[in-house]
Amino acid sequence: MSRTAHAGFVLDALELALHAVQGGGLAHQSDRGSQYVSIKYTERLAEAGIEPSVGSVSDSYGNALAETINGLYTAEVIHRRGPWRSFEAVEFATLEWVDWLNNRRIMEPIGYIPPAEAEERYYAMIDQKPIAA
Repeated sequence: MSRTAHAGFVLDALELALHAVQGGGLAHQSDRGSQYVSIKYTERLAEAGIEPSVGSVSDSYGNALAETINGLYTAEVIHRRGPWRSFEAVEFATLEWVDWLNNRRIMEPIGYIPPAEAEERYYAMIDQKPIAA
């Protein structure tokens, strides 16, 4: 979280994501915010081999998943738990919610398990070596 929308903040977030993912074939989807088209940011995307992509103009289809998550966050955290006394209180509540969303929320479409567990199972499955016949 940041109090302002600036390129340094989104560059920091990109570095965290690159460290967490450690993989190739990534695509970067963003809105048309100026911080996402800064020279430093686009250069870092190129260095990491990431193809930048922006959503279509005047609709939310390009960012549908992000808009869904943002809507849930706004309803479940910002509106339900506010009014907020400080930026730090919002930041802490956000960290708690993201942890719950990824590690404890069970989802029917993925077998009534949390998303982090589904991701862990997926990577364990593709990392298995084939058995010779």
